[in-house]
Amino acid sequence: MKMIQTISGLEAVGKGCVLSIGNFDGVHIGHRAILSTAKKIAAERNVQLVAMIFQPHPLTVLQPRKPRRILTPLELKKHLLAESGVDVLFVAETTPELLQLSPADFVEQFLVENIRPSVVVEGEDFNFGAGRVGSIHTLYNFGNEKDFKVITVESKEARLSIGHSVKVSSTLTRNLIEAGNVADAAITLARPYRLAGKIIPGRGKGKQLGFPTLNLAQPKQLIPAEGVYAGTVEIADSFQNLCKAKEKIPAVFSIGQASTYGGDNPLLIEAHQLMKNVGDLVSQWMAMDFVKRLREQIKFDSEKELSRQIAEDCKKAKEVLVSSS
Repeated sequence: MKMIQTISGLEAVGKGCVLSIGNFDGVHIGHRAILSTAKKIAAERNVQLVAMIFQPHPLTVLQPRKPRRILTPLELKKHLLAESGVDVLFVAETTPELLQLSPADFVEQFLVENIRPSVVVEGEDFNFGAGRVGSIHTLYNFGNEKDFKVITVESKEARLSIGHSVKVSSTLTRNLIEAGNVADAAITLARPYRLAGKIIPGRGKGKQLGFPTLNLAQPKQLIPAEGVYAGTVEIADSFQNLCKAKEKIPAVFSIGQASTYGGDNPLLIEAHQLMKNVGDLVSQWMAMDFVKRLREQIKFDSEKELSRQIAEDCKKAKEVLVSSS
């Protein structure tokens, strides 16, 4: 997949591509349905599939003081979009000027003058332009006027553990992860939710208890609710190689503030590998794929009680991971 970050770079794409525009945060099953449809059309027309995204997320610019709940940082999103068949990724810089463009000006500036698609494929809830006043119907009308076709893909639904199906969206996935419901989040994503970042030095408490951990630097993405989880880890010497890693190591994750050791501790993101201990990996990169939440965080009266509970967590995690494999 080729990445373009300037409008001038779009000259290399050529006229007549198939285009899909969005934030694609999470690249969930709804996004994948859109991209699958777009890829099929691109193959039939023998043209490239172009995805246009905005970096940073528009709400980061519109509401700079409000923390953003990002599911997929740019590096991870690039990898997932490439997996979904995108040939060219156009990363548009999100500026106040861009966000102030009317729907008509957005279409003229990007679609008509520069990208020049033959087909635009979007979800039924697509909005664009200042204040998100442009809808999929607005885009359809512009397509008739400006000579590009608009294809609408219906929203996808997922059947969650609550027993009924819900419409999948990035907001739904974020809410599930924030609640610690990573198993249902994985259904909306068609894969486990992933945190990725560098391994940093820890306090050594896990090693003292007989359960050494790898500690993840605070990632620039949404962190699941505090608790203990079953999952898998992958290790590499760079983020790029992390995306290519093949070995998934069963693990127990802990996200919390280590209340057993007192208050006012920073949030820790730790992974204890269940099958092997590969030693000191500080400065390496780690991906943590969340499979299921085992329990909430508990304050223990002693390290002995904590150690006993960790052993039980490891046992449960092995059972969960065996049954989910």
